Amino acid sequence: MTVDTISPSQRALLLLASVKTQKGKDLHPIFKSLRSHTEISSEFEQLKFHAAASLQLQLSQQDDEFSAKDFVPDTRLVASPYNSVPHLLDLDTLDTQSRLLALSLSFFTPVRSDYATGDYLESFNWPEVFQLLKALAAAGGHAWKKQSFYVVSFRSQLQLGVDNDHLHALDAYSHQEAVSSGGLLKYWFGTKNKNRRNLATCIWRNRDDARLGGRGPWHAKARAAARTMYESIVFSTMELVIGDYVDTWDIREWRDAHL
Repeated sequence: MTVDTISPSQRALLLLASVKTQKGKDLHPIFKSLRSHTEISSEFEQLKFHAAASLQLQLSQQDDEFSAKDFVPDTRLVASPYNSVPHLLDLDTLDTQSRLLALSLSFFTPVRSDYATGDYLESFNWPEVFQLLKALAAAGGHAWKKQSFYVVSFRSQLQLGVDNDHLHALDAYSHQEAVSSGGLLKYWFGTKNKNRRNLATCIWRNRDDARLGGRGPWHAKARAAARTMYESIVFSTMELVIGDYVDTWDIREWRDAHL
């Protein structure tokens, strides 16, 4: 594997393996002090498909992506394809395990081009995300305890001739509502394919957060507009269960019996 072919998640795992062996090293910046979002790309392509948000993590003091003199610490993570202040996730609002998962999800990317119609689990780099979560927890001295999270996916097919500006506004303002409500750890959406199909997904701290996040006026507008903007929408809910020490993980259909 060469420097040119190594992925952001693989690079992060190598750096974490290195810092874990340095006794007495202060790892606090990894979890609470991020590079400013202004130093990160705002291009959808980079944020959706190249894990650009992961560059916010300060994994090494010798990181050659940014010089120390330019480093401005922050606690706000780019946790969606939107890189602007109203869309940022403030890590200070989260418990330790939710914070660690959110940081790991900054490396979340699709691994196949047919994600809009392909199997959900096989469409993303989930194994790498949980490898990173395990490494981050270990590096920070945190003994991960089994916890479940709430996952939502939206598979859609747009109508012909949709107003893309209006579609973007509905999505962007709905996301701002969800971020303001709290507990949204990751939002990702792809690019529509030649048949106008796409996939979007959210990872929430829990189901109650998701319910509260979807109650705002922009979510109501988006639901009302869906009848005229989409040929079809398939909404699925899932449970992400991460076992003790991140030794196991599973994403399965949500069942109300979990409540």
